Amino acid sequence: MSNTFGSLFRITTFGESHGPALGVVVDGCPAWVPLREEDFLPELARRRPGQSDVTTARNEPDTPEILSGVFRGRTTGMPITVVVRNEDHRSEDYAAFEKSPRPGHADETYAGKFGHRDHRGGGRSSGRETVARVLGGVVARKVLPADVRIVGHALRIGHLEAKEFQPGAIEENPVRCADPEMALQMVQHVLRLKQDGDSVGGVVEIRVENPPPFLGEPVFDKLKARLAQAVMSIGAVTGFSYGAGFEVATMQGQAYVADRAHFGGMLGGLSTGEPIRLLASIKPTTSVADVAKRGRHDPCIVPRVIPVLEAMVACVLADAWLLHRARAVGEEPSIESAAEEPRPPSPS
Repeated sequence: MSNTFGSLFRITTFGESHGPALGVVVDGCPAWVPLREEDFLPELARRRPGQSDVTTARNEPDTPEILSGVFRGRTTGMPITVVVRNEDHRSEDYAAFEKSPRPGHADETYAGKFGHRDHRGGGRSSGRETVARVLGGVVARKVLPADVRIVGHALRIGHLEAKEFQPGAIEENPVRCADPEMALQMVQHVLRLKQDGDSVGGVVEIRVENPPPFLGEPVFDKLKARLAQAVMSIGAVTGFSYGAGFEVATMQGQAYVADRAHFGGMLGGLSTGEPIRLLASIKPTTSVADVAKRGRHDPCIVPRVIPVLEAMVACVLADAWLLHRARAVGEEPSIESAAEEPRPPSPS
């Protein structure tokens, strides 16, 4: 089963939408990294349901609980297990779908592959699985150098596209658009569709500032390949590109090489140290019409998928960073720089 992602820095997610809990096991995180339960709260709040009128009405507190791998506020080097309990799941809303698969969902394929399925909110195929990825992403960011910044925003929702990039505006509107004026139009568009029992997709842009150079492993584990796998593994994502993306198909060579931004911060599959730019297309929520009336669903998943995309990018970069450091020094990497205080001396 492919529930584990990564090489040195590995995350394994578990749990179902309407089960007791969901969570993550993070293996490969070095010891002595500062980590407390409150560190997870900001990112969980960005992903949690019930945060605005343009998201599902399911109201989960998403309170993290660290079960292993941390002692006195520091990682021990052992597997880190973090869980989030489900508290507001209404399984009775899905009773009608036990025998009849929902259009556009994984109901039919999961039942065909495994012989039966969890019809309560989609079980393992539910978007709620992504809460575990966000947990893993919090740990991943702590492994990376402190100046690495991963910022996502809604570049497009439906036919509406942001014209400006104001990072400070992203968390100031419910659609997480970096263009304040366009954000207002996006919100109105989503709410109109919600009233009609309809939904809409969009495009998310992820920007990575100050990435370490030379991340990635030729030839099959190029950084772009690992990022593509991570991004495309998210259920709502239908497309991935970086740099100039699909526009390169219409470019001539001289125009392409004239602007290094076209390379997206990667050459030969390795990071250059320049900003990395990724795009992910997000499908409209497939719970529409009568299905939408029977449950609580997002009319637009774009705002809530942004922290998930950021988390997966962080996991890829943390894994690549540890692999690069191990290759560079010939031994397992140390990240003392990530600690708030020096490591105590080893006992003699």
